[in-house]
Amino acid sequence: MDILKSTIFVVFTALFFNSCKNEPKKIIKSEPIAFKNEGVLTIRKQKVDTLITTLNIEIAESEYETQTGLMYRNGMEDAQGMLFVFENEQIRNFHMKNTEFPLDIIFIKKNLEIAGFQENAQPFNEELLSSQIPVQYVLEINEGLAEKWLLEVGDKIEFYKN
Repeated sequence: MDILKSTIFVVFTALFFNSCKNEPKKIIKSEPIAFKNEGVLTIRKQKVDTLITTLNIEIAESEYETQTGLMYRNGMEDAQGMLFVFENEQIRNFHMKNTEFPLDIIFIKKNLEIAGFQENAQPFNEELLSSQIPVQYVLEINEGLAEKWLLEVGDKIEFYKN
C-alpha cells in the first residue's frame, strides 16, 4: 500500500510542477477607448453673453459611465469634453484614478452656471477633488483650457444631445 501512495504522490507532484512551467506571457492588446460624440456644449461669458467656445461632448449619465469617466484613455482633443449629468444637485467628488492625462474639472450648478473649478488635476491622483458646493453637472476638459478661455464662476453653459 505504501508503494501505491508513493506512486500517486510522485505522479501528482510531477503533474503539478509540469503544469507550472514557465510559458511566455501572452500580450493582450486592447483597443483604445474612442471618444463618442454625443452632443454639443457651448460656454458663454456671464456678463456680456459672448460665446467662449463650443465643444463636442461625450455624456456620462449611467452609474458605470460616471464612475469610469475618462479612465483608461490616452487623451482627447481640445474641442472635446466629457459632461457628467446627475439627477440632482449635491456636492460632487472626483478623482483622477486611472486617468492618463491632466484635466480641468468644471463644476456646474443646476441653472447651468459655472460654480467652480479644479484646474490641472493630475493623472493617476486618487485625492478627492470636491465641488465644495452642490452641483448637478461636471465638465472635464483638457488641462489648461479653463485658464486659456478665461472661464469664471458665473459663466454659463448650454448643451444638447445629438
